[in-house]
Amino acid sequence: MFKGSLRFLSMVLLVIVLLGLLVLIVPRLITAAYSKGKVYSAANVPVRRVAIVFGAGLWRNGSPTPVLADRVTAAANLYFAGKVEKLLMSGDNRYVEYNEPEAMRKLAIALGVPNDAIVLDYAGRRTYDTCYRAKAIFMVDQAILVTQAFHMPRAIYLCNRLGVDSIGVESDLRIYPNSTLLYWNIRELFATTAAMWDVNIAHPLPVLGKQEAIFP
Repeated sequence: MFKGSLRFLSMVLLVIVLLGLLVLIVPRLITAAYSKGKVYSAANVPVRRVAIVFGAGLWRNGSPTPVLADRVTAAANLYFAGKVEKLLMSGDNRYVEYNEPEAMRKLAIALGVPNDAIVLDYAGRRTYDTCYRAKAIFMVDQAILVTQAFHMPRAIYLCNRLGVDSIGVESDLRIYPNSTLLYWNIRELFATTAAMWDVNIAHPLPVLGKQEAIFP
């Protein structure tokens, strides 16, 4: 009797674990399939007026993490190559002492990008928010998305579903430590599942405001 109950509980737990894995893995497979054919090299990407650069964290001193620095650098290279006219730098600034967009702007300027080619979105707290606000606030219809390979499928899926015709250029400009890649890829499993829920079911509103069209 006891052994039978234990076996039944083990089976129930196994089913729960398998269902949980499906919930996490299937969205990643969907976004990967959706983004296929939409990612280009920096040299071959079609010209578009705007590149969207996603926030990716700051160090305690307020400087960009390597992942974020590579995104800004890759976007700057697109600007220098004449692939885009403007860089929309979107990140988190919900606290005074934490300002991703400003850190991104400072790095881009240090790389040689003129200040008038940079547009800051201070309410890009999540990828969903960045894509939503790119369309609703900054009136972006088409864009090149600049981010790492682990994040690109979710970014392309969300921006396209939210009305921004988007293609991508990956910003993996260095070899990241295995611990960094493990963290971001595990995080991406949960973030992609949440993104699928948001864009297909919940439709939450991000922080909004008056329109600030990049190209009036």
